[in-house]
Amino acid sequence: MPANLTPLYYKAEENFKKAVTVSEKIAALEEMLAVIPKHKGTEKMQADLKKRLSKLKEEGQRKAKTGRKDPFWVEKQGAGQVVLLGFPNTGKSSLLAAVTRARPKVAEYPFSTTLPMTGMMAYQDILIQLVDTPPITGELVPDGLPGTLRNADALLILVDAGSDDCLEQLLTCYGYLKEKKIIADDVSSGMRAIPLDRCLVLATKAEVEGSAEHIQIMNELGPADLEIIPVSAETGIGLELMRVKVFELLKVIRVYTKMPGKAPDMKTPFILKKGSNILDLAESIHRDLPQLMKNVRVWGSARYEGQSVNRDYHLHDKDIVEINR
Repeated sequence: MPANLTPLYYKAEENFKKAVTVSEKIAALEEMLAVIPKHKGTEKMQADLKKRLSKLKEEGQRKAKTGRKDPFWVEKQGAGQVVLLGFPNTGKSSLLAAVTRARPKVAEYPFSTTLPMTGMMAYQDILIQLVDTPPITGELVPDGLPGTLRNADALLILVDAGSDDCLEQLLTCYGYLKEKKIIADDVSSGMRAIPLDRCLVLATKAEVEGSAEHIQIMNELGPADLEIIPVSAETGIGLELMRVKVFELLKVIRVYTKMPGKAPDMKTPFILKKGSNILDLAESIHRDLPQLMKNVRVWGSARYEGQSVNRDYHLHDKDIVEINR
């Protein structure tokens, strides 16, 4: 039976041939598996791809165990991990210092950041992890950076709105992310890529004269699928809106719990993916709870306060849940 491979598959295969690092090869193979037509004619090809993918992952794990720790690997913390990407001196480190307690090296000269640095940004009652990264240019991308970007839950592209080449910065960053399949219009199951609706552009140095005109140019000539938010680490312009937008990028909800007859715990919400249900919440509390719970009541999104719901009830942000055993 003919394989009838699609242009999407051949494009992914070409990306695999061009891949240099183990991380890039794994990402390309995952994409090939995701887009290959699923029928009897491709069964052997699918099995071969899975075998090659397994070997590459084992190779990566082996290197991680025997070699030194990857300095570009950042363990996730908080409600989600958001990675910053941009050219030299676009204000990534200044932004990190402005919205977190991190104290990165902020310098007027380029390439002062050489490795990823993290900080925790407060948003209402949760913390979101921001990751500052070494800068990129049209000619230079740090070797370990693609892995940092792929591991993120969301991405912030920073461009210097006070610079005449801000549009070039934006198009270069966007083009790099698309070329390396770090972001994608449609992320199929099994692909290690970030959907475009989890990316946001921050036009930094919005207090600088001429920045408004530059932002208008980027809105007119830049990628139509990316929202641009003007911000300033110097004056605070747009930082509160940025916090809201970053939370929205993560596609998560906060769920609070309460014991029967007691007030809810409003200090430490459970963080769940949008679309999660009661069963997902129970499993996040304790692995045995789904089998033990008998009655569940919800305050917030339910039709009336304290309504009894089924275990497949879909939760919403700021719901309060009481699970009885």
